Amino acid sequence: MKVTLQVNMTRANAYNVAVDVCNHLAEIGITTLIDNELSEVFEGIEAIFLDADSCIRECDIVISIGGDGTIIHSAHDAVSYDKPVLGINAGRLGFLAGLEKSELDKLICLKSGEFAVDNRMRLEVSHYEGDELINTYTCLNDVIIGRGASLRLCEIDARSNGKLLYNYLADGVIVATPTGSTAYSLSSGGPVVDTEIESLILTPICSHSLFSRSIIFKPETVIEFSVKNCDNCSPIFSCDGEDGIEITEKTRILVTKSEKYSKIIRIKSDSFSDILNSKLIERYNHQQGE
Repeated sequence: MKVTLQVNMTRANAYNVAVDVCNHLAEIGITTLIDNELSEVFEGIEAIFLDADSCIRECDIVISIGGDGTIIHSAHDAVSYDKPVLGINAGRLGFLAGLEKSELDKLICLKSGEFAVDNRMRLEVSHYEGDELINTYTCLNDVIIGRGASLRLCEIDARSNGKLLYNYLADGVIVATPTGSTAYSLSSGGPVVDTEIESLILTPICSHSLFSRSIIFKPETVIEFSVKNCDNCSPIFSCDGEDGIEITEKTRILVTKSEKYSKIIRIKSDSFSDILNSKLIERYNHQQGE
């Protein structure tokens, strides 16, 4: 078995966790592949260093060390090769993490096959300028349409399967997957949705409106957005927190369920509610400074 390691070196604990992971994998006879760019950082570690694409292509499993952002980035890399991802938390909360840094002894389950793989729904986001398709993206968490550098509210038309749904006057709108329902959508007042329930969750951000509730759509729905007052609010859209892309008066953003799924490895038997409760309690304790 071959595993590739993707490490967010900006995390304070990431290096030490990565070294421990490498040592555990070596002990149980799993080969570790690491990006050439980190060869000097991990000099002396028992690993094979290849270019990033080769690491993904040749591995059986991607291990992502960092927070949820790191795991989402790894899932984006892995989905093209249909490879499963195991997240190891070296950040704060890590809703997507399959293991904490204190649980590395459970890595032996990768060797024995004692783990489950959850298929996580992704979004497909199509960027049109008029009738011309500019690009298509997929994302695991969410797509955000909203104001850029300007502090002015955006006037956003939202359509569901071609019919006008609502005209939002807001900082922006979020369309999240169930996986993304515990991220920006939650902090904007959106619902938490079980990751096994495929759906699109539309949540306005700081809506200047009497109607500011989230709406949950079935996954086959096509939600379309356009922004009317681009000169005032300098709007952008962003998928999974990547760099924003400018929106013009002619821009149309279409969002629906992607045909691609992210495969997330689950070693422990914790249920969705177990993970939710433990992580939200952890967040509360962190905010209280405990």
